[in-house]
Amino acid sequence: MNARRVDAEPWYRQAAKLIPKHIYLKSIGTTLFISLFFFAYFYVLKNPAYPITVMPTTLLDSLIDFQPLALPVYLSLWVYVSLPPIFLATRGELYRYGMAAALTCLAGLTVFYFWPTTAPVADIDWARYPEMLFLKNMDASGNAFPSLHVATAVFSGIWLHHLLRRLGGPWWILSINGLWCIGIVYSTLATRQHVAVDMWAGVALGGLTAGLSLRHHLKTTVAIKVSQPLI
Repeated sequence: MNARRVDAEPWYRQAAKLIPKHIYLKSIGTTLFISLFFFAYFYVLKNPAYPITVMPTTLLDSLIDFQPLALPVYLSLWVYVSLPPIFLATRGELYRYGMAAALTCLAGLTVFYFWPTTAPVADIDWARYPEMLFLKNMDASGNAFPSLHVATAVFSGIWLHHLLRRLGGPWWILSINGLWCIGIVYSTLATRQHVAVDMWAGVALGGLTAGLSLRHHLKTTVAIKVSQPLI
């Protein structure tokens, strides 16, 4: 359980007060970030530096069946990654978070460019699943390793867990966050957009950059508090 003062505001009221802070920076910044990411992602997808490697499958891939109903969870990533910034209080926090998220994406895009990869062709008649066919035609299951879909979900999930705990969020909201993150990770396999090797690499990338950025964030926060004069 989180230690809280008896007179502390409920977590949801604290959260509600944070949302309107720097609302224009949060909304415009998030929209611009996602737009720039898509531009870079599809540029690298269509202009790799070297021949494309097909990623190998593992036992885990054979154990998880194709599940078209996982598509909404897969697409929910773009809502999920927008959540952590709304619970940040200052411009400094927003800039540091944005930089860490950008470095996460840049690391993945660099690998995509110099070592382009793709998921193996699945033995599925995509014409039977028009909603999936649209995704396959748009993304083509390329830029596979590491899965940036997974990396950004894990990065966002770890940060969101920290921010909700900072607000004193109860166990159930932390559980919802964890299950949502796991669901997005799982959906990358269930939709056949990625294989397990891509997924684990994405977990490692997102976990590493989230851990390092949170460590720097906490050190910076402590340093700012210490430097503030006592009144």
